Amino acid sequence: MAVTVTVSLRNFVNEMDVMGDQLHAYLNTATGELVTITDEDIAAIENDDDWDDYPEWQRESLAAAKEVLASADYVPLPDKFDIHEYEIMERFCYSNEDQKLGNELIHQIKGSGAFRRFKNAIRLHGVEDEWYRFRDRTIEEIAIEWLETHGIAYSKD
Repeated sequence: MAVTVTVSLRNFVNEMDVMGDQLHAYLNTATGELVTITDEDIAAIENDDDWDDYPEWQRESLAAAKEVLASADYVPLPDKFDIHEYEIMERFCYSNEDQKLGNELIHQIKGSGAFRRFKNAIRLHGVEDEWYRFRDRTIEEIAIEWLETHGIAYSKD
C-alpha cells in the first residue's frame, strides 16, 4: 500500500529560500522530509573521504548526504536557476501601478550591481514590504507548480 505524503508548503518554501550556491535541498518523496546538504558534504561522499577526519556533527551531515545521493526517493527542490530572482524583480517593476516608479526600478536593475541598486531603490521609495510580499508570493507559486508537477500533496499551514 502506497503512502501518500503531504508536505508543508511553508516549510517547502522556506527550504527553497535558504538555498545558495553551496547548499542543495531535497525532498524525500516517501516521507516528506526536507534535507539540505552542502557542496562540502557531496565532495566528501564522492571522494570517499574518511569520516573519522570530521567532527561528530559533520559525520551526521555526511550520513544524511550519503543517503540523499544514494536514494531515488530524494528529489532536488527548485534551485536559484529555477527561481530566477532577477526575473522576479523585473516582473515586480512592471507590475507596479505607479508607472514612473516602475520605470525607475527597471532602470535600477540594468547592468552590474542590479540587486544592490534595486534594494536601495525599494527602500528609498518605501516599497520594500510590497516587494517582499510579491517575491514571497512568486516563490510560493513556483513551489506549488513544482509540487503539483511531481504529484506531491501539500498543505497551506
